[in-house]
Amino acid sequence: MTPENFQLQLLAWFDQSGRKDLPWQHPISSYRVWLSEVMLQQTQVVTVIPYFNKFIKRYPTVNELANAPLDDVLSLWAGLGYYARARNLHKAAKQIAKAGFPETLESLVDLPGVGRSTAGAVLSIAFNKSHAILDGNVRRVLARFKLIEGWTGGSAVNKQLWDISEYFTPDARVADYTQAIMDLGATVCTRSKPLCLQCPLQSDCLALAQDKVHLLPTPKLSKKIPVKQLVFIIATNKNGEILLEKRPPTGIWGGLWSLPELENKQDVSAWADKHQLVIHKRTELKVKRHTFSHYHLDYAPIQLIVDSPTNNVMEAGLRIWYKHTQHKNIALPAPINQLFDEFKEE
Repeated sequence: MTPENFQLQLLAWFDQSGRKDLPWQHPISSYRVWLSEVMLQQTQVVTVIPYFNKFIKRYPTVNELANAPLDDVLSLWAGLGYYARARNLHKAAKQIAKAGFPETLESLVDLPGVGRSTAGAVLSIAFNKSHAILDGNVRRVLARFKLIEGWTGGSAVNKQLWDISEYFTPDARVADYTQAIMDLGATVCTRSKPLCLQCPLQSDCLALAQDKVHLLPTPKLSKKIPVKQLVFIIATNKNGEILLEKRPPTGIWGGLWSLPELENKQDVSAWADKHQLVIHKRTELKVKRHTFSHYHLDYAPIQLIVDSPTNNVMEAGLRIWYKHTQHKNIALPAPINQLFDEFKEE
């Protein structure tokens, strides 16, 4: 199939069936498209929409996002996952506020958290400049259409798919084309149960012709996911406030507030002594599991009723006593939110 026919068939389908009511499409701006593309990295549209709407309501311009405290940005992001995206978004907003919004591929990929595909999407959708993209949906469409076998994250297959994406990307109507090929992967050429009979490219799809749609894209060889174990301390004072600690700015849950962590249950008393907390009651709760992309976290919550006679747990904004009924106002990891929600229901 020629690039022209590929584009014509895809755009004709988009005109009839593409998504045209997404919140970042009305109105389209470089800021709104960039924000949506960062949120959509490794996250589905249905999940992103309410977060995008909250962000735009709170920070309608990139300058307002740049001037916001990072804690506030992380609070709005809480629950969306992959928190490095939020930290990078905030850093990039500060750069954009100073220098203006980049309009070239090279300058866009220099922003924190912006890769080649995200930059291409922003340039094509917001500026109508012809640049290829290769997000997860597009990888799936092209791998099936051209019967590209092998893990798409591998360098050789990745380069092959980028070449194909560039080959099919048009000069005209590139904004619609970019949205169309993402929509096709999200709604028709889906990971499981693809709707091949509704696909505008079905007549030339090599995977469909060879009955290999279900085999592509080739998954990465799976490894056994390791399990890490931690103890979370839920230290509650006489006012019903819970002790929270600020996590380091990088790493898992970077910059968020969370519960103190210990390696072993046996360390609880020593931890309390270190922070001059008097334990009146100790309750071990049911072990829970939270799964990250690379490992499972099994965490054992231990609730402590404590006194803090000298209030020495406070440390330069790194520890606070917080009323858990107000926890939506600060950035907490999803498992901690879930724990607090269960407390409120009791």
